Amino acid sequence: MNSSPTPPSSDTIEDPARALRRAKRQALGLLLLVTAVFVATSVVERGLWLSCVKAMAEAAMVGALADWFAVVALFRRPLGLPIPHTAVIARNQARIGRNLATFVRDKFLDVPSLVALIRRHDPAERLSQWLTAPGNAALLGQQATRLLSAALDTVQDAQVERFIQKAARSLIGQIDLSGALATVLDTLTHNGRHQALLDDVLGKLTELLQNEQTRTWVAQTIVAWLKKEHPRTEKLLPSDWLGDKGSSLLARALESLMAEVAANPQHVLRAQFDAAVQRFIERLRSDPDWVRKGEEIRTYLQTDATVAGYVQTLWQDLRGALQRDLADADSVVARQVRNLGHWLGQSLAGDAALRQSLNDRLEHWVQGLAPDVSQFVAQHIEDTVRRWDTEEMTQLIELNIGKDLQYIRINGTVVGGLIGLVLFAVSHVGEIWRAAVGG
Repeated sequence: MNSSPTPPSSDTIEDPARALRRAKRQALGLLLLVTAVFVATSVVERGLWLSCVKAMAEAAMVGALADWFAVVALFRRPLGLPIPHTAVIARNQARIGRNLATFVRDKFLDVPSLVALIRRHDPAERLSQWLTAPGNAALLGQQATRLLSAALDTVQDAQVERFIQKAARSLIGQIDLSGALATVLDTLTHNGRHQALLDDVLGKLTELLQNEQTRTWVAQTIVAWLKKEHPRTEKLLPSDWLGDKGSSLLARALESLMAEVAANPQHVLRAQFDAAVQRFIERLRSDPDWVRKGEEIRTYLQTDATVAGYVQTLWQDLRGALQRDLADADSVVARQVRNLGHWLGQSLAGDAALRQSLNDRLEHWVQGLAPDVSQFVAQHIEDTVRRWDTEEMTQLIELNIGKDLQYIRINGTVVGGLIGLVLFAVSHVGEIWRAAVGG
């Protein structure tokens, strides 16, 4: 039966500082060993083979010391001596930060790399798989309620509420109400859009006039008017008959007029409606009375305590209702988010064109945003590295890569010894040959 490997426990992960100290001891121990061999072979009477061992030990010492110098010079000045081109990391901290930032920007956050990442992983497909997996839509709802609840707790603070009120007043103070209304109306009436509203109004009026209750009300109004304005004449006339006929005639006349307006896009009433709307828009923009009225309304909204209290109460009631719902195990918000997530997952899973469209749109966003975002991240990396304490940064780097560098010292010792052996063999090839043949 296959089983996934378990990650190592914290007990099996060696402390980096301890590992570094152990590696340093190993490298130093090997250096002391070859030094002892060199000293021992230097004080005793030597033959060919002891001379070979001495040469190996001597070369190993040179290799070990050279690599020790190289490793130490990366982080600090060897023996504290002001030797040029040492303490490389400390002296080049700013350049390291700049080069690291450039490397991340150009190799990880460049547009081609990010676009290739999107195409390789198909985010829309992965999103659909995640949303349709059992339990994930519910998890999305739970996380949404948790996030919203935390946000509501944050804005419950009195200082935050005062900030929101102050920001709202400031925002209202920057709005030109009459000008804004004129702009909205101008947009709504662009290309005759308001004519559709007129058509809808005409249709509703026609339905209203065709309603029997409306006609009865009009007839009763006519009779009441006759009795009030012409009481004597009304007694001589068939008031009810006049009311019914007047109501019918008025309804038919208005229905005929509205049908004519609805059927004719160039009707004179439409032109008059256009002109009236444009005059109103122009008055909103330039009429001092309308501008002054807008300023009065704006000032009222900014300063009136009743309005401020109403808005605050409305917000508190809304926040309270949301908090009660979010605390409920069967939260409406969580249920709606869950349903939305499930619907989105199903929609993406069943529509390849939609997934491709989302991926294409994501690529388009990345192409537009990546240059600015990558530059921001690169600048953040460069500034962060520059602000680091030099000694602390050096220690941190040594702690993470110093162990491997100590093995370079060990390798240098071994390789130096082997090179010493080769050089000794080359320089004493005749003696070695005679010793081998004679043996």
